[in-house]
Amino acid sequence: MAETREARTTPRNRTHWLYAAVVLAVALGVAVGLLFPDFAVRLKPLGDGFVGLITMMIQPVIFCTIVLGVGSVASAARVGKVGLLAIGYFLVMSTFALAIGLVVGNLLHPGEGLQLTDEVTAAGAAQAEEGHGSTTDFLLGIIPDSLFSSLTSGDVLQTLLVALLIGFALQQMGSAGRPILTVVEYAQRLVFRVLAMIMWAAPVGAFGAIAAVVGETGFDALTSLAMLMAGFYLTCVLFVFVVLGLVLRTVAGVNILSLFRYLGREFLLILATSSSESALPRLIAKMEHAGVERTTVGIVVPTGYSFNLDGTAIYLTMATLFIADAMGDPLSIGEQISLLVFMIIASKGAAGVTGAGLATLAGGLQSHRPDLVGGVGLIVGIDRFMSEARALTNFAGNSVATVLIGTWTGGVDRDRLDRVLAGELPFDEQTMLDDEPADEPTTPAPEPVPARP
Repeated sequence: MAETREARTTPRNRTHWLYAAVVLAVALGVAVGLLFPDFAVRLKPLGDGFVGLITMMIQPVIFCTIVLGVGSVASAARVGKVGLLAIGYFLVMSTFALAIGLVVGNLLHPGEGLQLTDEVTAAGAAQAEEGHGSTTDFLLGIIPDSLFSSLTSGDVLQTLLVALLIGFALQQMGSAGRPILTVVEYAQRLVFRVLAMIMWAAPVGAFGAIAAVVGETGFDALTSLAMLMAGFYLTCVLFVFVVLGLVLRTVAGVNILSLFRYLGREFLLILATSSSESALPRLIAKMEHAGVERTTVGIVVPTGYSFNLDGTAIYLTMATLFIADAMGDPLSIGEQISLLVFMIIASKGAAGVTGAGLATLAGGLQSHRPDLVGGVGLIVGIDRFMSEARALTNFAGNSVATVLIGTWTGGVDRDRLDRVLAGELPFDEQTMLDDEPADEPTTPAPEPVPARP
């Protein structure tokens, strides 16, 4: 038995080299971007390719997780309770994020003194065209063209809808649905194995992504718009460690630093790729490993990636105030509240879109204050750097939300959570699933249905 346990932990330890390589790749990418900017820009496909590989795994992971989570519980009411709590929590946190962004933005006035040129105005107009869309289009877009296209559309909400429907159907089938759940469970094991293989390309993707953004932007934009960036990063830090940290400690009794240490590799991956979606499959696997019920994870994490965009809320707030100040037309408190509430609602339609923060900002201004749209071009140059903080904050908010909602609904094994956060039960990087015999699926048997007369 001792030999078996040692054999299992050996490949797990090797992944430390993988993330050390990611750190080295990021540093090397910055150096190449500064020294050889033209060459660095051409490395962008490396980063895009890696993010694309991760993105193609998101929908299968979500589908399997939700079908197993919903299909194996005895009552549909529990799924509804988790979903309603999640939506309510997301709305409250978005309000807090807006409020903090408003306060810091009004204190700093980062946009004063900047000049608006014709080139900047054209860039803002282009972003407005990309970000414009109606709420009706967003709602109708949740419905896939077919049952199977929901797994290939690239839209997380379409996958969420179909997985919920299939999960509820299997739940009603009772024992007749168990063979299907077993097949889905083995499919989940396969998906996570493939994902673990893809992760070994992370250093290459990180190098290409960082080199390209540094080579394209350099430090000129950073120095000219340093106040906005510093204020935005400061606001994100305050929100995560003060607001989220206090709520997590009060409700769940969990130290936010312990949770973030457990998710450290995911934060590194997001920092390297500037995309919170690159860590979505791993967040699902790690939350299940930490003792959060599968149903809770399956509902909260995918929904949060579309509706719990705390970092994007802060960004929209501060960027709007920055643009208004830069154009010499500061917004009154009433205008700030009405415009930003409008854009938070509109931002739900841009979830999952690359560069969604900038496009949503431009689209919201186009619909509500078109006279400010031209100012969006002022921050195009630094948007990629700000997207790092957006992605990290969004991810932090969703990880905290999963633990909180699991605590509220009784869906957390607290003893296991404490042991995992203390490092006593390490996460298996090779399978991303708890190691159990293949012939003993973890899915509990659904409630039997009475025999037909």
